[in-house]
Amino acid sequence: MIEIKNALTDYAELFTSGESPVLRELREHCYAHYQDSSMLSGHVQGRILSLFSRMIRPKLVVEIGTYLGYSALCFAEGLADGGKVITLDIQEETNRVARSYIERTEYKNVIDLRLGEAKDLIPKVKDPIDLVFIDADKSNYSLYYDLVFEKVRSGGFIIADNVLWSGRVLDPEKDADTQALHDFNRKVQADDRVENVLLPIRDGLMVVCKL
Repeated sequence: MIEIKNALTDYAELFTSGESPVLRELREHCYAHYQDSSMLSGHVQGRILSLFSRMIRPKLVVEIGTYLGYSALCFAEGLADGGKVITLDIQEETNRVARSYIERTEYKNVIDLRLGEAKDLIPKVKDPIDLVFIDADKSNYSLYYDLVFEKVRSGGFIIADNVLWSGRVLDPEKDADTQALHDFNRKVQADDRVENVLLPIRDGLMVVCKL
């Protein structure tokens, strides 16, 4: 992933509230030990996700793609009383790391980490969903959107990460993942059941509100 990063984004980060000590430690651990560290939401995007959650005050967040748990912790900061985050992933090793950091926070009892294929786990979520975050295998973004849509309450939100895909969505010749993301963006844009905005933040956030 190639971040949208320049002097202005550095300035924006300078004037963005800091993350918690555990989040900062998790981010630094990721950057030091993982070659795919760009998968982490990071400081500014993490604060944006936290603010979304604080504005929505969700009772239930469903996250598709846990990675190291950074974004799950950000969403947990804005939960309504009695709310929870269900976060889905297939990778046992990164899930163990996520759990180890989550266990050190005040949110350890409201974040439910579930291992397995998202397409199998999503149908098991029975309660109305206030906020969905899609940040997993790009080829299945449209599938995940369809699986969660009827479960999202009216006025609820779906946010999808990496929808600009380092700018490759503009390429005339697209590989499979790029084409899948471009198709997802077109699918959302054509959906008259929602209002949406694609924010050119970091690698692109598609923010969708169900009408």
